[in-house]
Order: sequence, then structure tokens, then C-alpha cells
Amino acid sequence: MSLIRELHQQLVNKERSAVEITQEYLAQLEQLEPTVNSFLTVTGELALAQAQQVDVQLAAGESLGLLSGIPLGLKDNLCTHGIRTTCASKVLGNFVPPYESTVTQRLAQAGAICLGKTNLDEFAMGSSTENSAYQLTANPWDPQRVPGGSSGGSAAAVAAGECVAALGSDTGGSIRQPASFCGIVGLKPTYGRVSRYGLVAYASSLDQIGPLAYTVEDAAILLQAVAGHDSRDATSIPQPVPDYGQALRPRLNQRSKRRIGVIQETFGSGLDPVVQAAVEKAIQQLQELGAEIQVISCPRFRYGLPAYYIIAPSEASSNLARYDGVKYGLRTDDTSLMSMYTRTRAQGFGAEVKRRIMIGTYALSAGYYDAYYLKAQKVRTLIKQDFENAFNQVDVLVCPTSPTTAFQAGEKTDDPLGMYLSDLMTIPVNLAGLPAMSLPCGFDEQGLPIGLQLISNVLREDLLFEVGYAYEQATEWHRRRPRLNGPSNS
Repeated sequence: MSLIRELHQQLVNKERSAVEITQEYLAQLEQLEPTVNSFLTVTGELALAQAQQVDVQLAAGESLGLLSGIPLGLKDNLCTHGIRTTCASKVLGNFVPPYESTVTQRLAQAGAICLGKTNLDEFAMGSSTENSAYQLTANPWDPQRVPGGSSGGSAAAVAAGECVAALGSDTGGSIRQPASFCGIVGLKPTYGRVSRYGLVAYASSLDQIGPLAYTVEDAAILLQAVAGHDSRDATSIPQPVPDYGQALRPRLNQRSKRRIGVIQETFGSGLDPVVQAAVEKAIQQLQELGAEIQVISCPRFRYGLPAYYIIAPSEASSNLARYDGVKYGLRTDDTSLMSMYTRTRAQGFGAEVKRRIMIGTYALSAGYYDAYYLKAQKVRTLIKQDFENAFNQVDVLVCPTSPTTAFQAGEKTDDPLGMYLSDLMTIPVNLAGLPAMSLPCGFDEQGLPIGLQLISNVLREDLLFEVGYAYEQATEWHRRRPRLNGPSNS
């Protein structure tokens, strides 16, 4: 059962108060944080004040929405008015936003409880959360392993039971890959389905905010609350948000038989055999649930990785130019303006951020723009065309979320290219602006979760929820919890 719905029912029946639920999660967070290190900022006083307000509404007989009194985590690149927002970078170590992001504002209006801000790779640049300037987050299934990235703090917090659900951001797989590593559900919505206003930009044409939760239904509830048009975001899609709850059925739609395509380019060399076996078994399960399975070719799929690592750093080099010590954040004391610029950026940015800024600046420089950036954008168009052709034949595409399970902390820190390969399966989705979901489909011999990725056409998140929920109800993977157990109700 949905944990959000279960807690909501307890509140409505007055079995527990919002304050009691919040106190329980804060206690769990305090107990586990020395091991997990998923939160950069804990807002205990704010959370209890918000919970008291929910209890006042309940006592007054007011009806509560599903998210009222539900403790959530927020990735620390979402601006929160009056609460420090660091992007896990020294350059924003003292930044307290004067405004609220659209998604956090919508959660507050829905009555959700903010437990705090979760750790990430600096400016969301990474696949392991090891690039944070402040702390290393551990994978709750094995603290010696990474939780994935860049939304590793949010994923680890949910998996450890430190919060009910969380928000992350996904630029090239940063929700889905950590969801896979941590054995939970992670959804990257259609580009433009969720407002990016107040999300600190990494690569503006790729970034998208989405939910991380233990079940498909919880992810649907969270997306329902934050999705929708926002006039403050020029890329926000002016389309109504459907009722995602109607897509949650124990079996696939029998009136219109679901066609599921297996992306053949995602199998073979480089894919862990254990991961491949688990995904193939999941595909067989989907067939037993009533889906029609066919193999689909996306021939330019493998070019997503090189195209992404030209486009994303190029956009990052532009977006991160604003951190110069003049307007906000870190400022070094220097005798000249140019010296302040250079020293502020040298001291404020970490190694991976500097690497991507340099790559992007090089790709955009005179003489190289056509050879690199323009060519990468053309490849992006071809990848999008491959997906369009695929969705003329099937409703949903399926493949592994990540080529491997969670790797050891420190294993790839000296191998940036090896780290980049962690997002091999997820990046093409961002380049095409499509929605995709990762959900658990098994475990390897070391007890580490394996993720199954579902991809649908633009604005068809309902299909992801339909297929994902049917698979989830037919399997037991989502019921497993790591050794670092959450509160008793989870």
C-alpha cells in the first residue's frame, strides 16, 4: 500500500497526529544520519510548526489533502525561502534564497512537511554524490557503496526511511540512477511538465524536477501535487495535469493491449549479466500481465552519452558564469575585480564542476562551436527521431536503468569517463525531453537493488504509472527494506 495514503488515513482517523508522525521521522533521521549523511540541512523547527498547523486544521474539521502532514526531503538545489540552499557547493555555502521555488511552494500549499535539504553532487554534476563539497552520502543497502547521483541524498533518505518521499532533479539520469541504486521508484517527468522556477540551473534544456518514493503510487501522488503550468517558467507546458491515480490498476489495460518495446541497443556489451537477467525476467513478467512485447531498435541511442557531455557542460559553463562573487554566495577578498572573480571561482567550485565548465567553454569557443556543440545538437535531434519512430510502434519502452548495481565509494573518483558511463541508459531520455521511471526489479548476489527503466512518449506519464504499478503489484521487490530500517509504519 502507498505509504502516503497509509499515513493520510491514520491522520484522518486521528490514530496519530501530524506532530507525532513528524517527530518519529525526525528521530529516525537523527539516529541514521551519522551513517547515511543524506541531509545537508535539517529543518526540525519548521517541520514541527508545519505539522502543528496540519493538526489545527484537522481539529477544526477541515479536509486534508493526501500530502498534508507528510514529511518530505528536498534536494538542495531547490530554492527555499529563508532556508539555506547550497547546491552542495562552497560557492553557495551562505546563500539563503529570498524566494521560493514553484515546486516547494506547491508542496507547502498541499500541507506537506519539509524535513530539510538533501545532499547532491555539486550543482547536480555527478553520478555518485561523491562530488558534494560537504559530505559523502552512503547507500542504505551497503554504507560502503554510493547511493548514485546526483540526487543521491534524496534517494538514500527515502530508502533509509528518513522521509516518506523526496524531490530530486534529473539532467541525465540524476533521479532514476540513484533510485535504481537505492531500490526505490524515481520518476523523471516530461521536460516542461514540472516548473523549473527556483531550481538552480545546471543544463537548462535538460533539467527536470521529479519525485523519489518507495512505491509507484507515492510517486504519482507527489507528481500530481507539483506538476502543471507555471507562467514564471517559459519552458513550462500549458497543458492540464491528468488524474494519475486513474492509471493505477493491478493489471494492464486489457481494452487496448499495451505494446512494450525492448530497446535492443541497451543489452549486450557493458551490461552486468545479473542486471540483464533481472531485467529480462521483468520483461517476461510484463508479458504475463498482458503486455505485447517486441524488440525495438533505437540506433542512435549509444550516441546519447557523447552528445550529452558536450551539450550539458556547454549550458553549465554559461549558467555557472553568474557565480563570480559579485551578487551572492562566496566572495574572496582581493585588490582587483578580476582577481576576485578568479579566486572566488577557484576556491568555490569543486574539481568536477571546473572540469565541466572547461569542457563546455571549449565546446562553445570560436572554431569549435560547429565541430562540437552544433554537431551534438544534431545528434540530439536524431536521437529524438529514433524515439518518435519507436513510439509509432509501441506505447512504452523498457531497458535497464543502469548497467550495474551500486559501486564502491571511491571506486570511480579517479576515472571520470568510467563514472559518466553510469548514465549510459538514462541520458537519451533527457536529450529527447521524454518521461521515464525507474523501479526495482531484483537484487544481485550481494543484495544490491537492480532498476528497471520505463520510457513513454511526451506527457504520457500515465502510461509509466499504469505499467509500473501493474508490475509492482505482481512482484515483491518494492516491499524489501535495507538493514537501516525506517519508522515502524514503513
